[in-house]
Parts: sequence; structure tokens; C-alpha cells
Amino acid sequence: MSNEFMSEYEPLLIKGIKDKKRLKLPNKSLPLAVFAACVGGTFQYGYNISIINGPTKYVQNFINHTWMERYHTNISENGLTLLWSTIVSIFTLGGLIGVSIGGTLSVRLGRKGTLLTNNIFSLTAALLMGLSSTAGSFELLIIGRLLCGVNAGIALCVQPLYLGEIAPTALRGATGMGTSVFITGGILTGQVMGLKEVLGKEEYWPILLSTTFIPAVLQLIILPWFPESPRYLLIDKGDDEGCKKALRQLHGLSECDAALEDIKKERNNLVGFHARKPWELFSDGSVRWQLLTIVLLNMAQQLNGINAIYFYADYVFRQSGIPSERIPYATVGTGACECITALTCGLLIECLGRKVLITGGYILMSVCCILFTLTLTFQDVSPIFPYLSMACVFAFILSFGLGPGGVTNILTAELFTQTARPAAFMISGSINWLSFFFIGLIFPFIVLGFQQYCFLVFLMVCSLVAIYIFFVVPETKNKTFVEIQKDFQSFNKRKSRGSDGASSILLSTPL
Repeated sequence: MSNEFMSEYEPLLIKGIKDKKRLKLPNKSLPLAVFAACVGGTFQYGYNISIINGPTKYVQNFINHTWMERYHTNISENGLTLLWSTIVSIFTLGGLIGVSIGGTLSVRLGRKGTLLTNNIFSLTAALLMGLSSTAGSFELLIIGRLLCGVNAGIALCVQPLYLGEIAPTALRGATGMGTSVFITGGILTGQVMGLKEVLGKEEYWPILLSTTFIPAVLQLIILPWFPESPRYLLIDKGDDEGCKKALRQLHGLSECDAALEDIKKERNNLVGFHARKPWELFSDGSVRWQLLTIVLLNMAQQLNGINAIYFYADYVFRQSGIPSERIPYATVGTGACECITALTCGLLIECLGRKVLITGGYILMSVCCILFTLTLTFQDVSPIFPYLSMACVFAFILSFGLGPGGVTNILTAELFTQTARPAAFMISGSINWLSFFFIGLIFPFIVLGFQQYCFLVFLMVCSLVAIYIFFVVPETKNKTFVEIQKDFQSFNKRKSRGSDGASSILLSTPL
């Protein structure tokens, strides 16, 4: 009886032992490499999104003053709005340019080499924006913001690629969460730096905008001490010794051999394949569902209503009785909330898995959309509703940070093999930036037309994406890239058999 019991439960015992091994703490070099990659990478994206909001009035005064000195007349209100909108929104154009070249650079210069080279854009931007007031040129601000966007676009493309490739399989999700943690950390830092007690006074705005050089310098000092992506070294460059050395530094001696074996398996599966171009992925039926998944998830990341929540946050804070001069501090609270949830997601992702977190996040956001619509509709009915609206703001941000905000980039890294991954990031990044631009363009009209009912539009987006993920996207936790690829291949075969069966039924049906 005992032998039968042991034989029945032996696989479960072995799996439990393996899981314990998988949860082993990483080698100390790995988190330091993540910090080095992220501080000059996606941290810059978050920082440059939020830092521009603080000195809005001061920069507009500078534009007006410069215009007066040049043309001896005040700039028109429409002209001022156009120039300010250009300074803010050209960041998006720069991001689109950056992501379109990031994948190619990551193949030619390597992941680490691209991240280091990318700091040229950040340092140049800091110099131009810092000198803009002294030079009396708002054009320098426009060029500086464009270069900041290029820097952010390359970082969003290459940094998740680097993190996904340097991490052990069991820690790939937690490592990949560095992208989200540092984006939210950048947003929070930008909000804090813009407070009047720090650099939020009028005379400091050029210094405030030029502080983007600090993360760039940090990365240039720290990242060279860490290796290139082991997968890039072995699969793309054929450098066996370099790969082994990188794995020893990042994973430690005990985990090095298993990681090397995993990379070799992927290399053997890719014999004869070259680095793919984005348009080649669109014509490849074997990655159709992976491609559709990352396109939908990256569109949803911008179109799910998170931008609308931040838009309504000021209104909700005012309705709740917070004085206008204190609203920036409440806004810092929303940034801190998102940062904390990103950290929480990083702790939970290897326990609960990607699918649970991202599906659960979108379901909770759907619920928040309904509740926020109701609380905004009955805002004047009772004094309690403004506070309920404020609770909905924080609940929505928590739900976004726990799932969609962090898991989307991780899935983009995990759903593709080495030769297709850079092209996949170029596609997903382009979709993300285009969606960012699109929502910025049409959002004012959505609010104008639907008012508080605009959240019903976002409810539909969140609900549909949650349903798609539940039925289509497999769990990728603790799976190698080759295993994930096989999951999708079997899914593609089932879909093909289903469509073939439907076709044969239609053909065999008498007319």
C-alpha cells in the first residue's frame, strides 16, 4: 500500500522539490543588473512623462516672453496653446521613432550596447532644455523633448528584451517587472521633483527639465560592469565563452549549467533562422496568435482608461474638498499608489502567474469603471459620493498596476523566441506609442461627448481584453521560451483543425 502511495504521489513530490529550487533567491548580480538597465531605461520614460506637468505655467510664460522679445507683441492664445501642445506631444513622436529603430539597434549593437548608446539622446536633450531659457529659444525645448521621446522609445523596446533574456526561467516574471516598477518610480520621482519645495519654483524650471541627465549618467557608470545578454551572445553571436561568463556572473555557478542548456535548446530550435523583420512576422502563420495577443494587449494598455482616471483625478480631488494648492500632493499620492502596486505585482507574479494577474486586473478595472460612472453621475446627490469617487480613482490605479501595467511587457518578451523577439518589441512598442498618441488626440472629444459616461467605453475595452486573455493566452510561469512556443503551436493546430472541420461540414452540406 505504501509503495502504491509513493508511486502515485512521487511526481508531485518531485514537482514540489523543483518548485522550491525555482524559488531560490537570485544571485546578487542579477538585481543590480536590473537596476543598472532600468535606471537609464524605462525610468526615463516615466520621469519625462510626469516632469513636464509641474512647470506648465512657467514654460508658457517663457514662451510668451520670448515671443514678445522677438516680435514685440504678445503671442495669441491659440499660438501659445499650439506651441505648448507641441512641446508636450512631440515626446510621443520621438517615442515612435525610438521604438522603430530600437529592435534593429538591439541586434546590431546588442541589448546592453544599445542601452548605453541610448544615453546620448538623453544627455543631449538635458543640455538643450537646460540652455533653452538662457538662449531664449523655445525651439530647444521642442528638440529636447523629441530626443527624450527617442530615448524613451528605444528604452521601452530594448530594456524589457534585456531583462527577459538575463533572468532565470523561474524569476523571469519578477525580473521583467523591473520595467513597470521603474516606469512608476520615474513618474513618482518626476511628481516629487516638480513640487515647490524641490524644483517647482519658476526660476528652477530649466534645471528641473535638465535633471533627466542624472539617470543617464548613473546608467553609464553602473551598466558597463554587467554582461551582455547571454542569449544574445550565444544565439546571435555564437560566443559560447562569453555566454558562460555572463551566466556565471548573473545566475551564479550553481545555476549556470541549467541556464546554458536551456539557451542551447532554443538555439538548436532556431538553426537556419535569422533575426526576423517586423513585416516577416505579419506573414508568418506560426506566430499569428502571439502577434495578435501583443497587439491587443499594447493597444489596451493605453485605451483602458488609465489616462482618463488621471484626467478626472484633479476634478475628484477638488470635489472632495482638497484645496487647489494641495492637489499636487494628492497627485503624488496616486503616483506612489501605482509604484507600490507595481512592486506588489513583482512579488506576486511568480506565485500567481501572469494570466491570473492580468486577467484579474482587467476584471477589477471593469468593475471600477462601472462604480466610477455611478459615483460621478450622483456626485451632487450626497457629500459621500466625492469620497467614493476618490476611492474609485485609487482602486482603478491599483488594479492597473497589479496586472496590465506590469504584465504586458513581460508577455511580449515571453511569447516569442530569440530571432523574433526584437521585431515583436518593435511592433508592440509602435502599437503602444500610436495608441498613446491616439488616446491623447481623441480623449478630449470622448470626455466632451460622453462626459462621465466615457468610462463605459473603457469598460467595454477592459471586459473584451479580459475575455480574450482568459480563452487565448496560456500561462507562461516557469516555462522556457521553447515550451511557450510549443503551447502556441498546439493552440494554432487546434484552431486549424477546427476551421478545417467547419469547412468540410459546409462542403458536405447539400445545397
